[in-house]
Amino acid sequence: MGKRSLLGRSIPGTSFIHRLDARVKFIAAILLMIATLSSKSPIVLAVISLWAMVLVALSHIRVRIVLRSVRPIIFLIIFAMVIHFFTVRGTPLFRVGSIVISLEGLTSGLLTALRISLMVIQTSLLLTLTTTPIAIADAMERLLLPLKHLHFPVQEFSMMMSIAMRFVPTLLDEATRLMKAQSSRGADFDTGGLMRRARGLVSILVPLFVSSFRRADDLAVAMEARCYGGTSSRTTLYAMKLQRRDYLFLTAAVLISAFVFLWQG
Repeated sequence: MGKRSLLGRSIPGTSFIHRLDARVKFIAAILLMIATLSSKSPIVLAVISLWAMVLVALSHIRVRIVLRSVRPIIFLIIFAMVIHFFTVRGTPLFRVGSIVISLEGLTSGLLTALRISLMVIQTSLLLTLTTTPIAIADAMERLLLPLKHLHFPVQEFSMMMSIAMRFVPTLLDEATRLMKAQSSRGADFDTGGLMRRARGLVSILVPLFVSSFRRADDLAVAMEARCYGGTSSRTTLYAMKLQRRDYLFLTAAVLISAFVFLWQG
């Protein structure tokens, strides 16, 4: 994978997690996300952390790559920690003028950082790292099929999501190439004030938007030339069929989520 961003990319493999049905991984990711965000007890977070380690072992993906999935939101994690440090009252630990950091605030901030990190790691392992964008779109389409009775355009929506997820890594690669090209021409994106850096990014954003619209137009022409339409008769390349491993994994995810809610209930 090199130093490229993992956003929107999947890592090929034949592990237990890779072979799970995409619908099961989608449902399990939602359940675990809700359970992780609602967890408050350190014991519960310890159990979820152990579950995340099991997912890493079952996915056969290196820990370094898994941790890289947290990097894009590291600023959000730090911001959430700082907010808890200064807003939660309790036993004072540090005092700088009128600013007080309490023991409860420190604990709450660290638990919040762990909670967000676990949510991202589990979602990445179940979806983005081990599931292709096409499989995610197909799973989303199957799960949303009941909405067809409410005249919701399920096929069109799933195709839109599939195209969006497929183009994310393409646009990231394009942005990287543009930055290297502009840097070779003397552009500087790392020094200067905030306004100078923002002006420097214009030389990246303008050609990136132009390239994006050109790609979208080419894709629309190609789809029209092939008479594509989101009809109910459209089939998929691979048929989705639940196996015993899918039922076992979904049961485990439900039990973990139920444990979280019952322990705190």
